[in-house]
Order: sequence, then C-alpha cells, then structure tokens
Amino acid sequence: MANHWLDKSEYPFTSNYFDINGQKLHYIDEGKGETVLFVHGTPSWSFDYRNVIKKLKKNYRCIAIDHIGFGLSDKPEHYDYSTQNHSKTLEKFVLEKNLENITLVVHDFGGVIGLNFAMQYPEKIKRLVILNSWLWSSKTDPDFIKLSKILKSPLLPFLYRYLNFSPKFILPKSFGDKKISKQLLKQYTKPFADKTQRNGALAFAKSLLNDQDWFEQLWNKRQAISTKPTLFIWGTKDPVIKPHYLDKFQSGFTNSTTVKLETSGHFPQEEQAETATKVMLDFLTDKKNHS
Repeated sequence: MANHWLDKSEYPFTSNYFDINGQKLHYIDEGKGETVLFVHGTPSWSFDYRNVIKKLKKNYRCIAIDHIGFGLSDKPEHYDYSTQNHSKTLEKFVLEKNLENITLVVHDFGGVIGLNFAMQYPEKIKRLVILNSWLWSSKTDPDFIKLSKILKSPLLPFLYRYLNFSPKFILPKSFGDKKISKQLLKQYTKPFADKTQRNGALAFAKSLLNDQDWFEQLWNKRQAISTKPTLFIWGTKDPVIKPHYLDKFQSGFTNSTTVKLETSGHFPQEEQAETATKVMLDFLTDKKNHS
C-alpha cells in the first residue's frame, strides 16, 4: 500500500499487519521491555501517540494499533465498525500476541474500546493511562443532548463521507490554545482518502447515539479494574469531553494520579506531547505503581 502522504520523519516506525476478519490491521511494535499498549479514538490513529512512543520506546515495548477503518489499516466500505467489534478485535490482538503486564493507554473512543477489554482480562493489566475519554452514559448531559440533535441529522453521513468532516473540521476545532498545523492535519485527513473509506469514522458518530446504554454497563463493571494504578492526563480546554468527565472518572478509579493540562484541548498527547510524555514516564517508573 503506497501511502505517499505519510510523513516518515514524524512517524518513523516500522509497519506491521495483523489479519482479522479478512482485513489487515496495522500496528507498530517499537522498543523492548514492559508492554505499553496504545489505543486511539476517532478520527485519529496511532500517529497521535508518536511523540510519546519515540521517547518511551527507549525503555518500553510500545505497541499501538490502528482500528480497522483508520490510519494505515484496511478500510473496507462494508464492515462491522461497531465500537463493540473494535473492542473484540483488540481482545483477539492482545490474546494472539500473548501480551501480559500491560500498561494500557487510552484516549477518546479508545477508552470504551480498551477499558472494556481490560475489564474482561484484568489479570493482564498492570496500569491504566486515560486521556480525555469517558466510560458511562451521557444521555442526561446537556452538551450531549445538544450534540445528539446533530448526530441524528440526515446530513451527517453526507458530511462524513463527502466532506471528510470528522478529521477536516471536528478534529482541529477540538484543540486548545495550540492549533494544529496544516502540515500535521494532513496526517489525519489523508488516511480517509475517499468516501468509501470514511465509514469507520461515521460509525463512531453513530455509536454516540446508539451505545449509551452499553457505555453505562461498562461503568457499572468498572470494579474489575478500578483499583489499578491509574494516571489521568486531561486537556481541560476540550470543547466536548469537559472537566466534569474527569471528576466522574476520579470518583470511580480510586488509585489514581491526575495531571491537568490547562492549555490543552482534546488531544493532550498531540498538543502537549513533551509534558504528556514526561508525566507518563514518571508514572511508569514510580515504584508504588508496580503493585
């Protein structure tokens, strides 16, 4: 697959592929040591973790997948792009690769995908790192109620498929003080080359409408992992996943450390990569998180 748009100086990793459901799932596996597994959200891919991985791979084995429909993975037009299926795929990947003692890093939709897996296999999880995400129903949240009106619009599929709406418009708007450069934004828009390849992102938008009850079920099962050492890295200028989401997470995960990034929006690992990386390294090397 020729990805002429890919900026190899930004993303200098070796591509690997994992066969699943007749498709090729792209992932990177860099460095040696204890496993740190990165799970992205929408409309991004393993690229948004690149700066963290460049540093961590010196002492850790960093594995980051691209969900089917995203990044350098296959993007079939017709596929089960449900959030639940992405989580099953992650599960198959981890089991087949025999990963243990995992520090799981999740962001955005990676939260429900990754934490659902973690709750089924708590013995495989050593620590959690959670960046701007959620794990419960937002049905009663006023912001979500407003958003769901947009999500129900018959225009939404058109915007996503024909205008590449999610990476082109939503993603840059979700940044805090430091806006994303045109050059970097290309790395997020180009994976979705044409309208047949944009159904993965559209499915996540639909998941927000259809999966709220499932998200709530996950929250109610959190006890399986709620005492694991957990690090929250939170961009407080996120226009969608606001600070009260962090408060709720902290109430349910009792063994946690929190770092708020006051100038960062929805993508702390992209917007304030150096700080996010340093905080993660401190957390990984802190003796008390080795229980």
